[in-house]
Order: sequence, then C-alpha cells, then structure tokens
Amino acid sequence: MDPWIVVVVALVALALGALLALALKRGGGQLAASLEQLAHSQAAAQQQMAETLRAQERAVAQALEQRLESFGQRVGERLKTSAEESQGALKALGERLAVIDQARETVGKLAGEVTSLQALLANKQARGAFGEAQLEAVVRDMLPAAYVEFQATLKGGTRADCLLKLPPPLGPLCIDAKFPREAYDLLRQAGGDAALRTQALRAFQQAVLKHVEDIAAKYVVPGETAEAALMFVPSEAVYAEIHDQLGDAVERARRRRVYIVSPTTLWAVLNTLRAVIKDTRLKEQAHLIQAEVRKLLEDMARLDERVTALGKHFAQATDDVRKIQITTDKLTKTGQRIDELDLDDEQGKLEGN
Repeated sequence: MDPWIVVVVALVALALGALLALALKRGGGQLAASLEQLAHSQAAAQQQMAETLRAQERAVAQALEQRLESFGQRVGERLKTSAEESQGALKALGERLAVIDQARETVGKLAGEVTSLQALLANKQARGAFGEAQLEAVVRDMLPAAYVEFQATLKGGTRADCLLKLPPPLGPLCIDAKFPREAYDLLRQAGGDAALRTQALRAFQQAVLKHVEDIAAKYVVPGETAEAALMFVPSEAVYAEIHDQLGDAVERARRRRVYIVSPTTLWAVLNTLRAVIKDTRLKEQAHLIQAEVRKLLEDMARLDERVTALGKHFAQATDDVRKIQITTDKLTKTGQRIDELDLDDEQGKLEGN
C-alpha cells in the first residue's frame, strides 16, 4: 500500500477521534450534527482517496506495462543474439569436428602406412629393395643417364647397386645400399639400460663394419673402379646414429676409402660430381672450341680481304664517275655556247652582202 494512503487514513482517524470528543462535550444534538458532517467529510475523503488510488493504479499499471514491454524487447533481442551466437558456435564446432574427422582418417591412413613400412623394413630382401629404389631415385634426379648404370656387373662377377661412370682421374665409382635395421632397432630398444645399450651398440658397430669391409673388398678394385666407394644408408636416423655413436667405425671406413652417405649427403656428393663432370666435358671440348675459333679467324681474314677488294672497286667506280662527270660538263658547256650563237643575224648579214 502507498505510504501516503496510510498517512491520510491516520489523519482521518485522528480527526474523527477529535470530533467525537468534541461532540461528547457539546451534547447529544451537536453530536449528531457533527457525526453527520463527519460522515459527509469522510465520504468525500474516501471518494477522493479512491480517485487518487485509481489514478495511481493506472499510473502504476502503465509504468509496469511499459517496463514489461521494454524488458520483453531486451529479452527478445538478447535471445536473438544468443541464438545467432549459438548457431555460429555450432557451425564452427561442426567445421572443427569435420576437420578432426578428416585428421583422424589421415592419422589412421598414416598409421596403416607406417605399419606397412615397418612390415616392409622387417624383411631383409624388401629392405634392400627399398634402399636400392631410394638410391636410384636420388641418382636419377642428379646425374645424366649416360653417366649412371644400375645393377652393374664388374669383371670379378660382383654386382654393384649403382655405378657412376665418372671421367678420369676419378674413374667408375660404386655405390652400395646398406640398411643395418636389426642392430639399430636393438639399440633403440635398449633405452636407459646401460648393459643392454652397450651390447646393442657393439652389435650395431659390428654390423656397420661388416658392411664397410664387404664394400671395400667388392667395389674398390684397382685398375677397374675408383679408389673409393660409397655406402648408402637410406635412413637419416640410422645415418645420424652411426656418426653420433660409432666414430671409430666411421674413421675405419674412411681409412678403407668407404664413405658413408645418407639421402641428403648423397645429394650433396652427386651435386659436386655433376660439377666435376661438367668441367671435364668443357675441357674435353676445348680443342673443338679452339678449332672453331681458328675457322672463325680465317673467315674474318677472308672477309677483310673481300671488303678491301670491294673498297678498291668502289674507288675505281668513283674515279670513273668523276671522269664521266668531267666529260658531261664539257658537253654541257659546248651545247651552251652553240645555243648562244645568233644564227639568224649572221644569215641576214650574209644575204645583204
């Protein structure tokens, strides 16, 4: 209830109490008149109070309606914004889920390929074929076919995975693909166990040195091949482990003139060899270039002679033209003198005589 209404009711009650007390003092007749007047006043006050209450009720209802309408609009806008944000979030979530599904499929395929590769590398013959295929891909990409022969057979009957037909003084260079996978796997599986790691490292070194000795014995043949050979390791991880853990084996391989290379280092070696081949070819073609230069000089000399002769012809022609011009000048002057003669006047003089 409005506090003003409570105040008005209290004032009316006080007024009634005062009038009642006054009436009791003045007597019964005056009391009745006072009560009647009080009743009229109370009725008027009640009517005015009712109108005030109705006006306030209408104002409160109108304000409440406006606030409810404004609140409803804000709530609607908020719900619309929330719906749009939710829709955008759901769309983004759907896209991310699609990407995740695609990535999951890719990971599944990759896992299958890794499993297939592991199964392939577990077989020694398949592993050898893998190394040879990778070796062939790198070599074909770097050198002309005329300087490369795969599965080349040497005079002793041994067969090299790749033979590079390099010009002198290098000579034919053999490359053999080796992949000591079993020993490398044992080294990885040893983990932090010092005893197992030492044993696996020893086995790994023995496997590498065996490959080095086989290559040195088969593919470094005096008088037939170059003084060195390459051992191609088709795995960068295995190559890094060899150079990191087996320094003595690498040094022994160098003394045996067997150089261990990976796909990356083989690319660098072949790039250098390609430059050597190009330089050698230029040197081989130098005498041909010199012969062509000599022919060019001879042609230049003949051209100079012909230009000189042509200059003489031009000089003779110029002199002939000069003489012709002198003759034509004489003829022109003679014609002018003939034209200047007055033949009619001379004829008259002759007739008069």
